[in-house]
Amino acid sequence: MSGRIASRWLRAAPLAFVLAASSLLAQAQSAPRVVDIPTRPGVTQRFLFIAPAAPKAAAILYAGGHGGLQLDTQGNIGWGANNFLVRSRMLFVDDGVAVAVIDAPSDRQSPHYLDGFRLTPEHAADARAVIAWLRDQLHVPVWLVGTSRGTQSVAAIAIAVAKDANPDTNPAAGPDGIVLTSTILRENRGGDPVTGMNLSALKIPVLVVHNKDDACKLCPVSETDTLMQKLTQSPKTKLMLVSGGTSRGDPCGASAYHGFNGIESEVVHGITAWMLAP
Repeated sequence: MSGRIASRWLRAAPLAFVLAASSLLAQAQSAPRVVDIPTRPGVTQRFLFIAPAAPKAAAILYAGGHGGLQLDTQGNIGWGANNFLVRSRMLFVDDGVAVAVIDAPSDRQSPHYLDGFRLTPEHAADARAVIAWLRDQLHVPVWLVGTSRGTQSVAAIAIAVAKDANPDTNPAAGPDGIVLTSTILRENRGGDPVTGMNLSALKIPVLVVHNKDDACKLCPVSETDTLMQKLTQSPKTKLMLVSGGTSRGDPCGASAYHGFNGIESEVVHGITAWMLAP
């Protein structure tokens, strides 16, 4: 090796080392931690928080079913670990999106957890507090993402806070956008399906993700067009239809097409790409 080449290599090596180290740091992420924040008087909201080293956005994840994850202080999940969003949380983080996986609040830590609560002002108040916490911690856009009955939470919260999210006086009150996956389009428990809500109040981007093979009777793909037509004031909307995967057990369960079983990566990457697009 000539002296000139050797000298050039020695000057370049430290830079290469620095770049490699920087790349490793960029891939690092915070350890999952359980966060409890005060919301309403005497009430706290618990969630599992995980962030990449340099988050580009944050997603508040609402599971389906009764929504009571029964998170303990160590981050162990007592119920719902197989829920689509819960089991896919690290896919969001790997794509540069911090996540807050929502449990039921402290005053709903017994059956029926979030059942009968998702459409209430109290649920929206709890969400406001989580949105504010994430904005304060990360200074990035905050999205609400729900699956199955979690879509009722997300839509109802976004509608409830819409009147507070004035771009001139209070721009941080609501989410920057929402994602509805396996949306509840029919109801059998007396509440409103998402299509029965005042969706014209939404003036934020809305992504709807649905499996064309979903056999859940509450989520017929044939009614997704009706859902999209009601988003009259949203500046940006998209219906993302996927297909395939594996279906086992209850057609409305997390291991069925309804829960995007077997195609989680495809679905989450599609969601994050849309969220992070300019």
